[in-house]
Amino acid sequence: MTSASIIQTPIIPRSVRGHYRTIKYLILFFAYGIYFSLPWLPWQRAHGPNQAILFDIINRKFYIFDLVVYAQDIFWLAGFLIIAALLLFFVTGIAGRVFCGYFCFQTLWTDVFLLIEQWVQGERNARIKLACGPWGLTKFFKLSLTWVLWLGVAWLTGFSFVLYWGEAPRLFVDFFHGAAPFPAYATTVFLTTSTFVMAGLAREQVCTYMCPYARFQSAMVDQHTVVVAYDSIRGEGARGRHKPDKNFLTREQREQKGHGDCIDCGYCVQVCPAGIDIRNGLQYQCISCALCIDACNSIMSATGFPRGLIRYSAQQPTRTPAWRRPKTVGYGAVLSLASAWLIWSISTRTPVELQLEQIRQPLFVVLADGRVQNHYTLKVNNKTALAASYRIDLQGMNADWEARPQRDVRLGPEQSVLVDVLVRMPAEHPVTGRQEFTMTITGEGQLQDVMKHHTVNFFWPGGG
Repeated sequence: MTSASIIQTPIIPRSVRGHYRTIKYLILFFAYGIYFSLPWLPWQRAHGPNQAILFDIINRKFYIFDLVVYAQDIFWLAGFLIIAALLLFFVTGIAGRVFCGYFCFQTLWTDVFLLIEQWVQGERNARIKLACGPWGLTKFFKLSLTWVLWLGVAWLTGFSFVLYWGEAPRLFVDFFHGAAPFPAYATTVFLTTSTFVMAGLAREQVCTYMCPYARFQSAMVDQHTVVVAYDSIRGEGARGRHKPDKNFLTREQREQKGHGDCIDCGYCVQVCPAGIDIRNGLQYQCISCALCIDACNSIMSATGFPRGLIRYSAQQPTRTPAWRRPKTVGYGAVLSLASAWLIWSISTRTPVELQLEQIRQPLFVVLADGRVQNHYTLKVNNKTALAASYRIDLQGMNADWEARPQRDVRLGPEQSVLVDVLVRMPAEHPVTGRQEFTMTITGEGQLQDVMKHHTVNFFWPGGG
């Protein structure tokens, strides 16, 4: 089958019941519950919005429960993405592409769209008949209702995403009164369209042709990785598969004639959302959803044969657990280090941040009395939910200096201030024409143990 035929032929999967289908439903309900409810979850704070998750772009603050992330903490996002990538590699090395089959947004949303399609149009045979049949009132009604419900879910997806970026109750009211910011409407339309296309129309083509993970997973999967696999020795026997009839009802009869346990019912292919036949071996389109396992187990149970003809298994089983192989241990070690660093960085964050920059145009100014003046801009950011006071000091150099508006800085919760610092020194200077000094800020009251410092240079003429 060519790539063109795969793209042009829609895959209409059949529903199935079983252990792994139940797990997928539980994960689906859990993920949907979190995604749609988090913007509405209240969270009491001493200062700031009473919303558990809120990404305040205007004020450049991300509220995540009790954690407030500032723009200066963007390296945490990099750390989180590194951890997510390493976790993906670690899990893939052990159990293959299970993330795609159980946790990926594309898989979760496609499952919901398929449930809607099945509820409106019926089981697989009915949907195939409807798709191939002539246009009429019934076909128009069912397809229209399917698309309307898809659009409803897609719109709810996009709108719920927007609610993360503003105070949800107020943004909800403003949205329907036409008073919300334009990006809220644009983002909702974009995500509605993309969700409708990806989960409703493209479906498995996203996983096969658009997602890069389908291509580079082979770098993480080896013969010892646990994947969804068909037991070809048991299923094929010496003479291959054979459909059941009066002479092939029991395993003994099939074994005597050289045939395996696979009755060639095709159920495993019909339930596959990617439309592949797992009996042909591991293929890059497989997302390890394990629905073919449920399908095959139900047939084996019905025929009285042992379950597990299709199961999670390694191509070359080994006594060494997957998590103890060198590659997996390496992923796990780096993952642990990255996680420990992120936890340490968050837990040890100081309540105040200091940024000191020198105004370099001009680098210095010679005053009327002969002294040399350097100009600095000091930014003090209070990262606590309480009002705080700080005192600015200069260390390492005996200089005349002033801070504008004043040396004592008083900030409200989660506020920042810019202070102009002017440092003046006599015209005599070291041979290098520069001298280091340290600007410090010290907390007062409850923050008296807090001190931050920043070292910069003071420049004289001829020393730049």
